[in-house]
Amino acid sequence: MIKMEKFLISKGPYAVDLGSLRTTQHGREDGSFYWGARVSGAWFRRRRGVTVACIGYLWDYQDNEPADALAFLAAHDDGRYGGTTLGRWDGSGFWGDVSLEEQEKHLAILRPMLANYPAVPAGFDGWWKF
Repeated sequence: MIKMEKFLISKGPYAVDLGSLRTTQHGREDGSFYWGARVSGAWFRRRRGVTVACIGYLWDYQDNEPADALAFLAAHDDGRYGGTTLGRWDGSGFWGDVSLEEQEKHLAILRPMLANYPAVPAGFDGWWKF
């Protein structure tokens, strides 16, 4: 992924929480390893002509364990699956298959994010694209 100099919704940008990197080691039959990694993210998309704010995560499998979120993003070059959405706010309704407690946490980020479109949400670094 590369960091964009300015926000362009047409490029499908993501804001990421650089402190949220999580990795899991996986073994192969030949004795070597690869790493599952993910970082929390937030992004805007257009759905049926309406701008929505989304929250979720970006994930990838990588041959080497990333040292930090920036290393993860630098090595993450396959954007065909995009981000995994956990919640979405369109200004009037929330979508997400999460607990009520998680919904409130998500809305605490998504409401001001949508209200301040296209600003990077608080606590995130943006904008990143594939």
